[in-house]
Amino acid sequence: MTTIGLIGAGHIGSQLARLAIAQGHEVVLSNSRGPETLAELIAELGENARAATAEEAARDGEIVVVTIPLKNIDAVPVEPLAGKIVIDTNNYYPQRDGQIAALDDESSTTAELLQAHLPTSRVVKAFNHIFAADLTTDATPAGTPGRRALIVAGNDAEAKTTVASLIDSFGFDVVDIGELSEGWRIQRETPGYTGAFDAVGLREAVAAAKRYRDM
Repeated sequence: MTTIGLIGAGHIGSQLARLAIAQGHEVVLSNSRGPETLAELIAELGENARAATAEEAARDGEIVVVTIPLKNIDAVPVEPLAGKIVIDTNNYYPQRDGQIAALDDESSTTAELLQAHLPTSRVVKAFNHIFAADLTTDATPAGTPGRRALIVAGNDAEAKTTVASLIDSFGFDVVDIGELSEGWRIQRETPGYTGAFDAVGLREAVAAAKRYRDM
């Protein structure tokens, strides 16, 4: 059993919590509005789930998922996440997040920004290119023909392996696309973004991605 902390309990966060609970893990959920606003979700998830502050979710989670709007990542606690695997689900939407120069000129990626904020954490990009509802409806057992695949990207090989195992247990094959800097290959408007591909199809979609400036 692993304790998974979630900083953010919206569409993606709540679905990941459901998948984690189904696999026998404990979850510690937080949001920006306070633990008391999560009572209904906690009641649904059961005794292996509890509501907390972001600081507590970061402290108590062995693996921590950051699934909040990109514009708010500076609020992610730094000290409690030192040395931990941190999963980044973010995407950049300027109309929501405001203009971010390093993303506009494509000199960085969302996960690299989070890694810069959490210099001693092991950030892994995952779960950013699937609709929340699909996390439960598209999950299938390992070996299922045409099983849907999701990417991982990261600079720490061991962290990626751990997250890949988690994704597999949640019901998806895994495609490793390289380091965090490769995350641009599956951001909004790229061929692989939100599409339901098996591993072969996802690799092809990732390989076909173009930078925004080249679209």
